[in-house]
Amino acid sequence: MASGPGQSRDRATIIDVAAAAGVSRQTVSNALNNPDRVAPGTLMRVHREIERLGFSPNAAAQQLRRRKASAYGFEVNPSGAGKMGHILDGFLVELTVAAPDHSCHLVTFAPNLSRLLDGYDRILSTGLVDGFVLGDTRHDDPRPAWLLANEVPFVTFGRIWDNPEMGRWVDVDGRAGMEVAVEHLVAQGYTAIAYLGWPDGSPVGDDRRRGWLSGLADAGLADTAIAEEAVQDLTVATAAAERLLDRLPSGGAILCASDLLALGALRAVRNHGLEPGRDVGVVGFDDSDVAEALQLTSLRQPLQDAAAEAWRIVHAKGTDLSLTALLAPTLTVRASTTPTPQSPNESPTQSPNQSPVHPPRRPPLGRTAYPSLEEQQ
Repeated sequence: MASGPGQSRDRATIIDVAAAAGVSRQTVSNALNNPDRVAPGTLMRVHREIERLGFSPNAAAQQLRRRKASAYGFEVNPSGAGKMGHILDGFLVELTVAAPDHSCHLVTFAPNLSRLLDGYDRILSTGLVDGFVLGDTRHDDPRPAWLLANEVPFVTFGRIWDNPEMGRWVDVDGRAGMEVAVEHLVAQGYTAIAYLGWPDGSPVGDDRRRGWLSGLADAGLADTAIAEEAVQDLTVATAAAERLLDRLPSGGAILCASDLLALGALRAVRNHGLEPGRDVGVVGFDDSDVAEALQLTSLRQPLQDAAAEAWRIVHAKGTDLSLTALLAPTLTVRASTTPTPQSPNESPTQSPNQSPVHPPRRPPLGRTAYPSLEEQQ
C-alpha cells in the first residue's frame, strides 16, 4: 500500500497479496484464519506471495475477527477544532446518544499525529473497538483505504473526497444548502449576492462555493459574482467582509461558508453604518447558538439524522453507493435577511424541523433526507 501521511514506508496489504496470487481478499483472509477452507494449491500460492511481498497480517484485524467489543473508535483531533470543531462536537454527542439504540457505544481516542495509521492500528490491537467512525474527511486521507484493506468496519462523516464512487459515508449537502440560501435571498429582494468562504483546498468549503455559484446561475446573477476568502478567524473574516462591502452594490447580500465568517460579515456591515437585513443580507452555515442570539439566518446541519445514518452504515457490509447518506440542511430564517421590518404577527423563522426550502437540484447519491416530489405537493 502506498505510504500516506504519517507512514514512513510502503507496506503490503491484503489487497496486494490477493492481486499477486490471483485470488480474492476473502481467500487470503481464509488462508490466514481458516486454511482448511482453501484448496491446497491455492493455499500454497497465497503463502508464497505473502512471503515474497513481506506481508505481515494485521494482528489487530485478526483479533477483531475473533471477538466483538460492540464499540467503535472516534478520533478526537484538536487540529480540526478551528473550522468544524463545534459541528464535530455536536455529531459526537448525537452518536453517543444514539449508540444504545444500536447496541454499541463509542470509544474516543487521541490520534498519533506523526504516525496517523499507527494510532488506529494500536487501538484495534487492544480489542476495545470493532471499527471506527471517522469524524472528519479530507483530501489525501489514508484512513479509508487502510481500513478497507484491513477489513475493518468504518463510516465517515463527510464524503470520501479522493474516491467519490466509494460508499461508507454520511454527509450534509453543502452545495444544495447554498442553493437554498441563494434562492431565499433572491426571493427576499436582494439583487447581488457576494460570497465569503474559506481558502481553496477545503473539500467542504469548495463544495459550498460551488453551490453559491450554481445558485447564482439559476437566478441569472452569475455576472454579479464577487467573493473573498478568510480563514476561520473573526478578525480576518471581518476584514474580508469589509473588502466585499466596498464592491457590493446597494441591495446586496453576503453568503458565508460558516457562522463564524458570517459574524465577521455582521460586524463589517455595522462598521459601515449599515443594518444587517435592512441594508445588507447576511447568511451563515451551521445555525450555531451564536447565530440564534444575533438573529443570523443560517443553514442547520441535521446532526441527529447524520448520527443515525452513521450507525446504520457502520454495521453494514460493502462499499457501494447504497451505503451513503446525503442529507439536506434546513434554512433557519432570521432578521439578518429581512429587508423590511415585519409586523408583530409575522414570524421570520422557519423551524429547523421543517422540510428544506426546496428540493435538491441534483439527484442525490444513496439514501437521502430530501422530501419526495409527492411530499412537496
